Amino acid sequence: MTLAADTREAVRRHPFLHDALRAGVVNYSAAARFLDVDGETDAGRASASEPSVADAPEDAVVAALRRYAEDLPDYERPGSDPPVSMQSGLGEGDPADALLVVGDLALVPDSGSLTAITAGGDADAAALRQVLGRLETAEVSVEAAAVGGDSLVVVVERRAGPDALRAVEDALAA
Repeated sequence: MTLAADTREAVRRHPFLHDALRAGVVNYSAAARFLDVDGETDAGRASASEPSVADAPEDAVVAALRRYAEDLPDYERPGSDPPVSMQSGLGEGDPADALLVVGDLALVPDSGSLTAITAGGDADAAALRQVLGRLETAEVSVEAAAVGGDSLVVVVERRAGPDALRAVEDALAA
């Protein structure tokens, strides 16, 4: 592979860096060091005159990152201020009555001490990714999460409910 191809592949393995490149908030030198791109010295090289990834100085990776960033679409936050609500008292129960079912876990209202944060609107997997990242930075542990149709649900401990609600609203704010 070429240096550019190896660099792009390395970025794809780190979605946060991909998003940062799209948002234009990357220190390219730090990103090049973080990626620590390396590869084979001869195999897959586009031409004998092209440097291999293993021989590439940091500046070459920085240049590849800059070119890649120029090709990416601008970053757009998911969602458009969807309605967000909080429901406490969830616990395990009958899947037929569940607000959320993940594998063998069915969470139903009035059965426990968990809190569900639900967002409507155009919730999708990208929105869930944004929400989970925001909850992680807010140090809110997620017990379960799902997205389907146009709804997104994250389940947290009851005491974390208000913090989770604010974090979800913030993550989905346009």
